[in-house]
Amino acid sequence: MLRETLFTTKEEEKPTRDGFGEGLVNAGKLDGRVVALCADLTESVRMDKFRTEFPLRFFEVGITEQAMSGVASGMAAMGYIPFMASYAMFSPGRNWEQIRTTIAYNNQPVKIVGAHSGVSVGPDGATHQALEDIALMRMIPNMQVFVPCDAVEARMITEHIATTKYPTYIRLTREKTPLMLPEHHNFNNGKAYIMHMAQTKHGGEFIHKVGVIACGPIIYEALKAAKELEKEGIGVTVVNMPQIKPLDTAFLLRFVKDVRGIVTVEEHQTSGGLGSAIAEYLGEHHPMPVARVGVEDRFGQSGKPVELYEEYGLTSKHIAEKIRSVVR
Repeated sequence: MLRETLFTTKEEEKPTRDGFGEGLVNAGKLDGRVVALCADLTESVRMDKFRTEFPLRFFEVGITEQAMSGVASGMAAMGYIPFMASYAMFSPGRNWEQIRTTIAYNNQPVKIVGAHSGVSVGPDGATHQALEDIALMRMIPNMQVFVPCDAVEARMITEHIATTKYPTYIRLTREKTPLMLPEHHNFNNGKAYIMHMAQTKHGGEFIHKVGVIACGPIIYEALKAAKELEKEGIGVTVVNMPQIKPLDTAFLLRFVKDVRGIVTVEEHQTSGGLGSAIAEYLGEHHPMPVARVGVEDRFGQSGKPVELYEEYGLTSKHIAEKIRSVVR
């Protein structure tokens, strides 16, 4: 059954990495096997609270992401539940082979945390703006991939993956972003769900109906675009897909039967990420128009997040234009 979750309209903001930090502490309280490993970025990736709460279960490995992967895999083999964290450009960017071989090939339940992803890292520039990490991780066998839309969902995903037996990647952002979900959101193990259902003022049907499927904090831009397009008579239903691998294909097949086309939205390269996963599945099981919003085969650059969103076509204005192209 398709279900709708009403997103909040408050202007409260919080980085998704903060939600991860809170969820990690909660997971540590519930299970003494949870341990944390960090590559010299403890405060940045919000592992500092866990370090304070459980100093004997925290391990600072220094700037050695490759070694951190092997250590985490070994700890998992001994029955622990390791969370290993760095910036996404360094993990999985720098240690992809070690993640593939020591963690995924051995099917060890290590939780890999990639922080500071996307162009919204801002002034750090191209070398620190991970735009390929979803692609890198979703192609690895056994690996699960999550992208929370806000700090609330980041906390819930962190608590959830601490209970699973799979190698897992969770993608986080640095900047404060709107809190779209209520504090007691009904998290359903990563299943997709509707965040905005297209409705006319009188409850009637739109002539054009488009489905937007998004992941990460950029979903807020998709929600703004949907609201704007309703004024033009274009009905847009916005779906949050917090788990990229495995996809919630049961939801997807039900959802696409009631829309004219799909637009995917992500702060990632258009190749290899959410958009590719959706297009690949629908191409085989339910062919239909799919348009993708993301970074178009470019590196990032230094700038303010709002400037970079405009430069790379990630704003609500650009999303709205992509949606219009589907119904023309």
